[in-house]
Order: sequence, then C-alpha cells, then structure tokens
Amino acid sequence: MTDLALEPVPLRQSRAARTALLAAGGIYFTAEFVAAAAWTDPPYSYTYHFISNLGVHGPSTAFGQYMYSPLAWVMNTGFFLFGIAALAGVLALRGLPRGRRWAVIATAAVLAAGAVLVALFPGSADASAAHGLGAFAAFTSGNVLVILLGRAHRLLGVSRRLGRALVALGTLGLVSLAAFLAVVGSGAGVLIGLVERGILYPFLIGLAALGAASRPPRTVDRSGH
Repeated sequence: MTDLALEPVPLRQSRAARTALLAAGGIYFTAEFVAAAAWTDPPYSYTYHFISNLGVHGPSTAFGQYMYSPLAWVMNTGFFLFGIAALAGVLALRGLPRGRRWAVIATAAVLAAGAVLVALFPGSADASAAHGLGAFAAFTSGNVLVILLGRAHRLLGVSRRLGRALVALGTLGLVSLAAFLAVVGSGAGVLIGLVERGILYPFLIGLAALGAASRPPRTVDRSGH
C-alpha cells in the first residue's frame, strides 16, 4: 500500500493569500527592527523591554520600564498593517470547507482587531486597558490560528510536516503566553522581552511559512530547454 494518504492535496493557493501571509511577518519584523534601531539612548533591549514600548514615543515611564521610541509611529503602523495582512491572507485561502473556514476567519479577525487596538492605543499607562486587551487578543488568537491552519494542512495543500510544525509553533506560543503572564504577575520582569517574543514570533513565522509553502510548484520543461 502506498503512503498517498499522507500526501497533501494538489491545491494551488492564490497569489493574494501567499503574498499577504508572507507580508504579515515581513511587515512586523521590519517595523520592529527599524523602531528598535532608532531607540539608542539607552539602547532598546529585545530581552528586557516589552515589545509595546516600541510604540510609545515618550519619554515616559510605565510598568517599571523607561519608554522612549523616536520612531513609535513606525512600530504602530507595523502593528496595524501586519494584522490586516494576516486577515487578508486567511480570507484568500482556498480549500477549507465552510465550517472550518469560518472558524479560521473568525480567529484571524480577532488577531487583526487585537493588532489594530495595539496600534491605536500604544502601551503607555494611560492606554493600558485597551492596549492590554488588544495584545491578549492578538497573542491568543494568533497562536490558535496557526494551530487550526496546521491541523487543516491537507485541505490547504501543504505537507504533513509543515502542518505539524504549525501546530508546534502555535503550542509554543501559547505556552510562552502562560509563562509571560506568570512573569508579569510575579513582578520579577526577568527576560520579559524575550518571553513575550516567544508568544509573537512563533505564529508570525508560522504564517510566513504557510505562505512560502503554498507557492505553486515550478513547471519542469521536459524538452530540456
């Protein structure tokens, strides 16, 4: 018996889906790098500072951390656009039956809404409630989203290996979310920036990996030309 049952369905995802999913991660990582590079006095720390600090121009102090992001608008624009790009990519995906499609779209919509809230209400003390709600919504839904997409790998036309990787990434993000809440609750703040990135990076990488893997195969010219 062959192992065809483990092979993905030969499905071509639309260029819009591939581009938007790849763009979601690219937009976020570019915005974060540019905003962090502009924060030089003292230098921004990826392991110590909250991600949201990059969206606060300041100078100000909140949650025990000094905030001064000269290019806060870049980070907030990145938050906004990555959420919209992720939702657009999910909306353009093909192959999901109606029930699973709506579950995936609803989860992506929560991710997009959370990212927009984070962008519109930077992480200062004055906007802590709206910002916190948006961040928690984005963190949770983003990781649940890649788990759902991973479990639907055959329907989406990608490999079982990638499906398992997406599920693992989403699980890692949710475990990191629990660790983040524990560290915040303890008040220790040890490597808080690193732990927070353990929530966000997995699902961004997962979405980008899905977009990259969904490219149609290259046509082989059998004539030798």
